[in-house]
Amino acid sequence: MTSTEPAGSDPAPRPKRRTFTSEYKLRVVAEYDAAPRNEKGAVLCRERLYHSHVKEWRTARDVGAVENLVDRRTSPARTKKSAAEVENEKLWQQVARLEKDLARNKTAVDAGLRLQDAAVLPAVAERPRA
Repeated sequence: MTSTEPAGSDPAPRPKRRTFTSEYKLRVVAEYDAAPRNEKGAVLCRERLYHSHVKEWRTARDVGAVENLVDRRTSPARTKKSAAEVENEKLWQQVARLEKDLARNKTAVDAGLRLQDAAVLPAVAERPRA
């Protein structure tokens, strides 16, 4: 069987993690708690959630930590950097690395020159004058 794609490539796109707003979480918990016992599973199925989601969200609600219902990985407090900012940060890191390398190389060259001067000066002093 021949294929035009390389053997290691995956044709399916990488799945994106779902995120839920605080309002949605509170609404689902209220709906789940209000549902009769035999319909709780239907709420979870319809919303494509697990009982552990509702349990975690209910605990956060009961503690009064509604702000903890916000997903910290994607919350507005943690803004994404623009491509230009990322590139700028990489360039600044590269400049710092190159300046460090330059300082190290200058030190090595200066030490080499001092050794060369120390070796040449005694040889010149010992040479007879004509």
